[in-house]
Amino acid sequence: MNKVSTSRHELRSVLITGATGGIGMELAKRYAKPGRVLMLWGRNKERLDAIAKLCCARGAEVFPRQIDLSNGEAALAALREDQERSGLDLIILGAGLSDIKSPDQQTEDPAGVLKLALVNYATPVTLATAAAQSMLRQGYGKIVLIGSVAGFYELPFAASYSSSKAGLACFAQAADLAWRPKNIQLTLVIPGFVDTPMSQRLEGPRPFLVSAGSAARKIMKAVKNGQAELIFPWQFRVLRIAERLLPAFLRKHILQSLDVGQKEHAGG
Repeated sequence: MNKVSTSRHELRSVLITGATGGIGMELAKRYAKPGRVLMLWGRNKERLDAIAKLCCARGAEVFPRQIDLSNGEAALAALREDQERSGLDLIILGAGLSDIKSPDQQTEDPAGVLKLALVNYATPVTLATAAAQSMLRQGYGKIVLIGSVAGFYELPFAASYSSSKAGLACFAQAADLAWRPKNIQLTLVIPGFVDTPMSQRLEGPRPFLVSAGSAARKIMKAVKNGQAELIFPWQFRVLRIAERLLPAFLRKHILQSLDVGQKEHAGG
């Protein structure tokens, strides 16, 4: 099969996990148009039905799927089913969980750690690999993994979350080296604070906060341009450079002194 550049190929079929979240919903709305198939995955049925209806109104053919990504085998089977029915040009793996250890906890909850590791790392890595297999056969494709600036830091109050995002970043960088020469474009998105239900749970300041709509536009531009990595907002790119210059003992002291909490539930 003749290979077609992913930057020039028309995206006919798009799968988005986390389509009921803030960024996922914004991406779904923006990718919806006549002639395009959208496969939207999410946990919240009410929100999933609402975004599916909106995307249909914009002319897209929509296949919503309520799914729990902590079941990796079920997610893999669902991906193969969607691929077989509609093909797959772009997959955006945006579903994720977050958790912060409260001050009265000595450790995080082990069951919560397991679920977070599955949803944030094991399942998206598995789905990305399965998507790449299909894309290699068709000669092109685009994969997006949503990480976090938390993956840059060893956060003592969110060890499982920060490490899951660090692992995802390592996978993305390694996979991009393997797949990009074969015309499979992988984009790692590393956002700071985005105004979504997940970040609204945080107690305290959210510096350099950006809207979910702005985040979606940045992601779509990065995908279109074939970027391997997108860090936003720009202040976090600067901070990333600056913190590398800190002595190790000072960096450790700063991380240990951070005081971050979270509400049990966010509004919306």
